[in-house]
Amino acid sequence: MMGANIAWGLMAPLSKSIMMFGAIGYLSLVSFRLAGAAIAFWVASLFVKREKVPPRDLFLIFIASLFAIVFNQGIYITGVSLTSPINASIVTTFLPIITMIISALYLKEPITFKKILGVVVGGAGAVLIIVSSTQQDALSTASNNNLKGILLVFLAQLSYAIYFVFFKKFVEKYSPITLMKWMFLFATITYLPFGQSEFMHIDYTIIPFSVYRDITFVVLGSTFFTYLMVPIGQKNLRPTVASMYNNLQPIVATIAAAIMGIDAFGLIKGMAIALVFIGVYIVNRSKARTD
Repeated sequence: MMGANIAWGLMAPLSKSIMMFGAIGYLSLVSFRLAGAAIAFWVASLFVKREKVPPRDLFLIFIASLFAIVFNQGIYITGVSLTSPINASIVTTFLPIITMIISALYLKEPITFKKILGVVVGGAGAVLIIVSSTQQDALSTASNNNLKGILLVFLAQLSYAIYFVFFKKFVEKYSPITLMKWMFLFATITYLPFGQSEFMHIDYTIIPFSVYRDITFVVLGSTFFTYLMVPIGQKNLRPTVASMYNNLQPIVATIAAAIMGIDAFGLIKGMAIALVFIGVYIVNRSKARTD
């Protein structure tokens, strides 16, 4: 989960550089991610033992792809377009809290003091680093803070939390490659009708090598690799613990931006990073229902 969220965190500054070029929009970038990852997983499946997936499980995988990929990414994009990026980033740090509540209701996982403390401490660190990184943007985008956009971003996190909790036992039946090759195939088929218009009108001849390089990392590193790692995390970690690593994303994005010269690294951001790692440690130390 740490490896997956580090790659997701690196995707933020790279995606920004891709879209700053102007030829590729966000819908097109998502289309690249889904279709590229689908191809990569199907190619990878040729080198591992084939697993037979019955029609009933294929249907469940299709439902899982909706919650984990299609709804999560599609709703999030719409929400970001209606509210400020700051509000959207802050709302994403609520994923561990949502997962903890659903796990308590569905899996009967206890909501312990340590778990609550860890989620609060880690969430506080994530919010602190986002706010400290975008104070100037907050002033210019305050008028765009739309309640509907915030709600949509929250629903995107709810969608991913549902996947974490309700499909935890199901993902244990198959290898990550088998699971993800079908999930990304279904997600691509579902999503492409919405992004094909923008995707088909890109002038690929004007795109420089550096943009193609960043797209390659986003597809293979921040999509193929991450979704290969997530099922392994789901198998070995409780949902609340697994979702806590989501708070690493703004940390990694900020460090990467500082290295690239986009942002500065200071005391406040260092404190925020410490809070996130302390929060993850506390949740890891909390007891599961079996304990």
